[in-house]
Amino acid sequence: MARIAGVNIPTQKQVWIGLRYIHGIGASKAKEICTKTGISPVRRIHDLTDAEVIQIREVIDRDYLVEGDLRRDVAMNIKRLMDLGCYRGLRHRKNLPVRGQRTHTNARTRKGPARAIAGKKKVTK
Repeated sequence: MARIAGVNIPTQKQVWIGLRYIHGIGASKAKEICTKTGISPVRRIHDLTDAEVIQIREVIDRDYLVEGDLRRDVAMNIKRLMDLGCYRGLRHRKNLPVRGQRTHTNARTRKGPARAIAGKKKVTK
């Protein structure tokens, strides 16, 4: 099993799919890494030599922000917004949708499960 950026990559996957297991690397960045290293994206991880794995690891460490560093960077950006007290920061603080979505209905992912309101009954016609 190849270990890149602290993540175990499944060996049966193609290289460009296996790289996507790393937080911060999606489809386009995975293909970009393959072209930079000169490795065919459709090769399997278990077919890579140790030198090729090291080469991929070096490219990721040098050119991309991934895993812990990326998570820390995102968390610091959110904390900065909350400390500023701007609208987006207030939405983060209240656990409401940040990007303009409606909250009257929906938004259950962000708000959590619906809580019953005491004294409110459904009106039937």
